[in-house]
Amino acid sequence: MNKIKHIWMKITGFSLFFPLLCLAVVLVINLIRTPDFFRISMNNGVLYGYVIDILNRSSELIILATGMTLVVAASGGTDISVGAVSAVAGAVCIYSLIGGASSDVYRIPYVLALVLGILAGTACGVFNGFLVAKLHIQPMVATLILFTAGRGIAQVLTQGFILYVRKESFKYLGNFLPGIPVPTPIFIAALVVILTILLLKRTSLGLYIQSVGVNRIASRLVGLNSSLIIFLVYVFSGFCAGIAGMIITSRVYSIDANNAGLNIELDAILAVAIGGNSLGGGKFTLIGSVIGAITIQALTTSLYAMKVTADQLPVYKAIVVVIIVAIQSPVVKRWMKAVRHKNALSGNRKKVKA
Repeated sequence: MNKIKHIWMKITGFSLFFPLLCLAVVLVINLIRTPDFFRISMNNGVLYGYVIDILNRSSELIILATGMTLVVAASGGTDISVGAVSAVAGAVCIYSLIGGASSDVYRIPYVLALVLGILAGTACGVFNGFLVAKLHIQPMVATLILFTAGRGIAQVLTQGFILYVRKESFKYLGNFLPGIPVPTPIFIAALVVILTILLLKRTSLGLYIQSVGVNRIASRLVGLNSSLIIFLVYVFSGFCAGIAGMIITSRVYSIDANNAGLNIELDAILAVAIGGNSLGGGKFTLIGSVIGAITIQALTTSLYAMKVTADQLPVYKAIVVVIIVAIQSPVVKRWMKAVRHKNALSGNRKKVKA
């Protein structure tokens, strides 16, 4: 019995226990309500199914959550502009390709347009980083500027129209590559996460970000350039938003400045919170944020599968998210830790008596 308790305490003490538990609960509910939820089929040479759809649709959210995690960890604030920045990046890409009218003729090479779109997102990150790191403006206030003006910039580029790219190859990035059954966005999201993890683990950057997030003044006193580190994480967040913008526009082979990436910044912040990361900065886990992003998309897909309408979706989603975040709150974690400690003491007393 004591051995079982010890194993249980070890499992619940695992940093990713709650994020994985939340994801498992959502998936189990789906299994009960939708028996064919985990069924995967092959149609016209590509994979279909709820699970594939969740991984596919969560790809841009995973990318944004990756950048958001580093922003939160280093600055103790959030970048609420990523949705608008992704719209700017998409507008720059499509405008570069076809100009101000829907067309099937490229003005410049497609790869160059992708690079310009990602650079536009990165430039927005540079702007946010300058305001936060150099001018010491609060992160939410600083990023509120592009949150408000970003879609206006995209509207100027598109002249207020929805621009369509009438070329089949433009759809590959956001859908499927010919002959490959797995959606392309899954590969892109995995590549971004893996490269970010390697960068943080193979260099000292991950440790620096945590140090600055825990105590910016102390980090500066030991020789770290805290302003530079905060600046870089906002640049990286803009870079991730640029990549997400490329996927979003490719999915629908068009740019709608008003709706591209709309409200996705809120889901990115929630993904970071559900992943067990503190929104006050400091220690972080990218894998937790990835799990959080998948959980949010799984919840959305689940509600649609249960015939919940788009109008009702935010209500159900909000209720579940509140429950998930409450379970992972510091108060509940302290209570769980106290219970584990009490059980451990009880077990030790029994051993002594024996």
